[in-house]
Amino acid sequence: MKFIILGCGSSMGVPRADGNFGKCNPNNKKNYRTRCSALLKTANKNILIDTSPDLRQQLIKNKINNIDYVLFSHMHADQTHGINDLRVFYIRNKKTIPAFADNATTKYLKKSFSYCFKSFSKEYPAIIQLNKTKNIMKLKDKQKTIKINSFPVPHGKVKSICYIFNKKLAYISDVSNIEKKHFKYFKNLKYLVIDCLWYRYHPSHLNLEKVLELIKIFKPKKTILTNLHSDLDYEELLNNLPKKIIPAYDGMTLNL
Repeated sequence: MKFIILGCGSSMGVPRADGNFGKCNPNNKKNYRTRCSALLKTANKNILIDTSPDLRQQLIKNKINNIDYVLFSHMHADQTHGINDLRVFYIRNKKTIPAFADNATTKYLKKSFSYCFKSFSKEYPAIIQLNKTKNIMKLKDKQKTIKINSFPVPHGKVKSICYIFNKKLAYISDVSNIEKKHFKYFKNLKYLVIDCLWYRYHPSHLNLEKVLELIKIFKPKKTILTNLHSDLDYEELLNNLPKKIIPAYDGMTLNL
């Protein structure tokens, strides 16, 4: 299995729509960041996490030509507003795509993108079958079963879902704190892919100081920092972090 970080940028991406790179060096391609989405690729299945507004670009760039499942982390625009790009996979396969979300995200999606879940005409059929996220989910491909643990974590005033795949990789792109009752899920991880917005405090995201505190507790073999703001230059981060902690970049692939 492979885990692909399709996009690792914060809500405005890098550069922003006005061309501003912030403190990031525009000469480094790894500082070009689209909004957060990720994909677990098995021998036969593609499991997408979130539908970034940049999803079309991300799928083309990474040569992803099919989506079998979608996992939504939360309702915010930078994780959901690329949902229309899933239409092509319905057209291709002539079947709805199973997706999973919590109650708040389900309510938001059905209100904002009702045409994705309800058929209005033959030209615009429903493309997604939305299901409630469960604490333990098992998705099958031809060779093996993928076990997914999921649980809500604080993301400012809302909740975001952390997904852990086969107890090896945890993905949590938007989070402001992890409660002690959930620490047990982070033991013996091969990869921890986690929110690290910037250096200073933010009420809805982890900053670098807080992430480093959690890493000392969880002790994953490798940590990948994602949801990176334009305040964080890739090379500067890489040169100042311990070897087992590295910043993400769009298209980064992790082998599981």
